[in-house]
Amino acid sequence: MSPIMTALAALGGLTFLLALLLVLANKKLFVQEDPRIDLVDDMLPHANCGACGYPGCRPFAEALVKGEVLPGKCTVSSEEGRLAIANFLGVDAGMEEKRVARLACAGAVNVARNQARYKGLQSCRAAALVAGGGKGCFWGCLGLGDCADVCDFDALHLNAFFLPIVDEEKCTACNACVEICPKGLFSLHPVSHRLWVNCKNLEAGDEILQECEVACTACGRCAMDAPDNLITMRNNLPVIDYSKDHKTKVPIQRCPTGAIVWLDESGEVIKGSEARKVLRKSTLPELPT
Repeated sequence: MSPIMTALAALGGLTFLLALLLVLANKKLFVQEDPRIDLVDDMLPHANCGACGYPGCRPFAEALVKGEVLPGKCTVSSEEGRLAIANFLGVDAGMEEKRVARLACAGAVNVARNQARYKGLQSCRAAALVAGGGKGCFWGCLGLGDCADVCDFDALHLNAFFLPIVDEEKCTACNACVEICPKGLFSLHPVSHRLWVNCKNLEAGDEILQECEVACTACGRCAMDAPDNLITMRNNLPVIDYSKDHKTKVPIQRCPTGAIVWLDESGEVIKGSEARKVLRKSTLPELPT
C-alpha cells in the first residue's frame, strides 16, 4: 500500500473513531431541556435588558421554570404578561417595583454656562477629558448625548436645551446610561422615588449661581423643612433617606433655585413655590471677560 493510501486510511479510521466517541458522549451527557422554557421565553418581552438580574430573557425563563424566581421580577413586561407566565407555571406572580434611571442635573444650556468652547469628538466622555468638558459647573451635564446614544430602548433623548430626559415608560433600568456618563449623574431608582435632588454640585454658597442658575447652594432649607430627618446635608448637598416616608412635597417648597424637585408620574418636574422661574429660551450668555 502506498504512503498516501496509508495516510488516508489512518485519517478515515481516526475520523470514524472520533465520530463514534461524539455519538456515545452525546447519549451519555445529553440533558433533556424542559419544553416549558421555550414557551415561557416566548411570553417574555425579549428586551434582554438585565433589569431582572439575569443576562437575558432566556436565562430568566430558565430560572422561572426552575422556580428560582417569580415572574414579577421582570419589570419590563406588562402586568398581563407577568400574570400569563404565573398562570402557566402555576406560581404567584410576585411583586417587584419598576426601577428607572434618574439624572441628577438640571443644568441645560439656558440656565448653565460653558466657560470654554469644546471642539472635538461630540462625546461627553471625550469632552470630559479636556478640562472636565468646559462646563462652568464642574459637576454639570455636558449635554452631548452619550447616554441617549447607548440607550437601546429609546428611553432617553435630549430636549431642546441639550438636557437628557428619561421616559419612565420605556426605561428598563439596563444601567447603560449609568455606566457611560463621565460625570456620574445617572443612578437607578424605584419609580416611587419622586422626591429628587436635581443637582450634584458640591460647592456651597450663591457664587455657583453665576455658573448655573438652578444649582443647589447648600442653603439647607429642604433639610430643615423635611419631616423626620428625611433629608440631611452631606458635602454641601441634600441627601434623601428613602427608607423613610418620602412621599411629601414639603422639602421642595422653600428651595430658591428649584434644585430639589418632585418628579410627577406624568413626567412633569414640579418645583417649589419659592423657586425662581426659568424663562430663558436661549443659551445662557457667557460672562464678560
